[in-house]
Amino acid sequence: MSFLEDETSEGETGACSRLESYVFSCELSSEVPFFTFQGDEEEDLEHFLELRTICLGNGAKEENNVVEVTAMNHQGKKISVPVANLHISCLPMVSLGEFELMAPVTLRLKSGSGPVTVSGLHLVASENDESEMSDEEDSEEEMPSIKPAKKKQKL
Repeated sequence: MSFLEDETSEGETGACSRLESYVFSCELSSEVPFFTFQGDEEEDLEHFLELRTICLGNGAKEENNVVEVTAMNHQGKKISVPVANLHISCLPMVSLGEFELMAPVTLRLKSGSGPVTVSGLHLVASENDESEMSDEEDSEEEMPSIKPAKKKQKL
């Protein structure tokens, strides 16, 4: 998926999907060691978490800080995977690119005291039926074309 806002695409069935993106961030520490990302329970929406960066915050100690992600695999089973092992003196930040997971996702500070900031995008995919899309397209087509102004000739 892409980080572009309001992306639309048409599938083989004729139904269109719309993708909206929002900034996501959470901080993990010894006081708050985990965060669970969940989408709304609306039937026509799918929520994704696209992780981009994980970095140590101000006040991090000289210790390893391991961040673990728990999400569903392709077989529908929960799986936990360490995605970052940060240390203030050698690796204070890691870039994950566009690491995309379907909700629900739990981020956990498995070891260390943090603070660790996890950031990325909250992606919301919605299915639009064909009639809504055709109404939008019709309204755009009905607008009159804009013609350039005529230049006055100097005498």
